[in-house]
Amino acid sequence: MNLTRNPALIEQLAASYALGTLRGGARRRFEGVARGNAAVRAAALIWQGRLASVAELQPEAAPSAAVWKRIENLVAADKQVKAMQAARASRTADMPVKPGWLASLNVWRGMAGAGAMAAVLMGVVGLTVNNSLNERGNAISASLNAANMQALKLDSEVQLLTAKLQATPEIQYVAVLSDDKAAASMLVTFDPKSKKLTLKRVGGYQEQADKSMQLWALPQTGGPRSLGVLGRDAIIKLTAVDNDVKAVPTLAISLEPKGGVPSSGGPTGPVLFKGALIETTL
Repeated sequence: MNLTRNPALIEQLAASYALGTLRGGARRRFEGVARGNAAVRAAALIWQGRLASVAELQPEAAPSAAVWKRIENLVAADKQVKAMQAARASRTADMPVKPGWLASLNVWRGMAGAGAMAAVLMGVVGLTVNNSLNERGNAISASLNAANMQALKLDSEVQLLTAKLQATPEIQYVAVLSDDKAAASMLVTFDPKSKKLTLKRVGGYQEQADKSMQLWALPQTGGPRSLGVLGRDAIIKLTAVDNDVKAVPTLAISLEPKGGVPSSGGPTGPVLFKGALIETTL
């Protein structure tokens, strides 16, 4: 399948790639195509930009009173530590130097006390920071969940639009069949995607109950080829493939016995309507 000839599929794959729902081998194949095709690469970048802006839609959240209280506690603890260090330094400067093991013992006791105080402060700070990080993580998780919900909604909308695009007829050929007085009587279109010929009555002609109208392709070489017998509805659909209408310059409708006639023998009744089959991009 040539991906570059299907813009709707490119959009769907690019959106799934940006959302992260395109995984495994499919994701690697898409990346390989994107590296060699500017249109596919541009579609992926556009969808990534669209989804990146989802985070900007989230409302700002003011920190809770508990967060501010913890910050105040941290600042107060820091000031207290500095005050204790200054007081200890002042006492040390005022004390005379005493020789012997007793002075060394006081020094070690002071260091041990300072170490214990530092350990307590580190525990308080660590607990406060941990709680703050937990709250921050919860807020980020809630934002990501909201973004994921919006992304899933966007993916659903993309799939819905893709389904609608795929259901839209792709008219490749059209013909207006007229009678011998050039009065339009039948509009014919061909959709290669659904492989359907659609015929719509636009005139007032209605065949008798014991008769049927039959559609014929008139190729440049060879005899007429039947494309199907028409019902009596205002809109008739016949199954056809590209080869049935490709390189066929003219279509015609003949009046035949009820149920039509075999294609091999060609029309047996009068030709009611006739017109050129034109390739188009409607």
